[in-house]
Amino acid sequence: MITRSEWMAVLARAPADEMAALLAPLPPLPVHRVIRGPEIGLTMLRGRAGGDGAAFNLGEATLTRCSVSLEGGTLGHCWRLGRDRRAAETAALLDACLQQPDWQELLIEAVIEPLRERQREAALLTARRAAATEVRFATLATMR
Repeated sequence: MITRSEWMAVLARAPADEMAALLAPLPPLPVHRVIRGPEIGLTMLRGRAGGDGAAFNLGEATLTRCSVSLEGGTLGHCWRLGRDRRAAETAALLDACLQQPDWQELLIEAVIEPLRERQREAALLTARRAAATEVRFATLATMR
């Protein structure tokens, strides 16, 4: 079974158009009320030299956040990089609905799993492209 942190990670990276396309054939989502946002701000990105050195401020990134409430009081949240307000609100609504037993199984099967598979494929493609540019210094040394 997928956990809330896993579906929130998928939703935080999903484009609004993909979420809308996957939601189109489903029954309408419950009525919700926006509690906060969607609002755009900045967040500080931190890094570490060598992965274990002292932390330093790498720079700022744009962040959009949104919180919604369903009629029963269930809260849904989304924080995502970028400035896509529609995607943040849709992801927050999906987070709230996924916490409801009536919606959870349907939304995981129809929305979360397809999004997760697309994101997995995109990550594999990026890894393949990066691997194709790998330079093997040991090979270069033997070419002299």
